[in-house]
Amino acid sequence: MSIKIERIASNMIKEISYILMTEIKDQDIKFVTITDCKVTNDLSFAKVYYTILNDDRKLETEKALKSASGYIRRQLAERIDIRHIPELQFVYDESIAYGKKIENIIEKMHDDEES
Repeated sequence: MSIKIERIASNMIKEISYILMTEIKDQDIKFVTITDCKVTNDLSFAKVYYTILNDDRKLETEKALKSASGYIRRQLAERIDIRHIPELQFVYDESIAYGKKIENIIEKMHDDEES
């Protein structure tokens, strides 16, 4: 990935996080954390990875983000200085949950060794 694409992705993470925190009124989106953004080389698509505080509300949050993506994209057009704002696709980031699972397994192994 080029430096330009990485810079655009970094700016998108920052701006989307700010938009979600301050401008979106939907309560399903209030506790969303943007973890990463992958932008294609031609700037046509961007996968925005997110996590939420309450995993029970994953489906509602996914629907809310999908419905708010047009508004978020319009706001990005005003804030990021590029000709074409990529189409946003929000993807739930499983890596944090996976990391917690691995951490629990390691802790269990250590507890079994001590017993």
